[in-house]
Amino acid sequence: MTTTARGGPSALAGGVVAFAGVMMLITGVLDVFRGIAALGEDQLVVSSADYTFEFDVTGWGWIHLILGAVTVLAGLGLFSGAIWARAFAVLMASLIIVANFLSLPYYPVWSVVVIAMAALVIWAVFRDRPGFG
Repeated sequence: MTTTARGGPSALAGGVVAFAGVMMLITGVLDVFRGIAALGEDQLVVSSADYTFEFDVTGWGWIHLILGAVTVLAGLGLFSGAIWARAFAVLMASLIIVANFLSLPYYPVWSVVVIAMAALVIWAVFRDRPGFG
């Protein structure tokens, strides 16, 4: 953790963790909305033929709905500042990246945006590493 001359945590360190928490909340909410859209109306989803990781659109909807809800919980956990919350946030951001990569043919632009947001979360969590110097 970055410290000030007096030995306490710096404002930058707290700001980076807050940034990661907010990004996790936004990423999770976007994934929940994506899941709801896929579950509610299959015509909103662009589908392509012969995709290796092809799932039913409803299946992708459930995957994104569950991942999004758990990601929101991980984002809330980041505000506690606990090490377990950081590890959980990195795990969830990684799963969000994989799920969005696999569903690129269905939501291409949205997938790229959410992948970028999850990558920012991972960067922010590792930017401030308590206990590593």
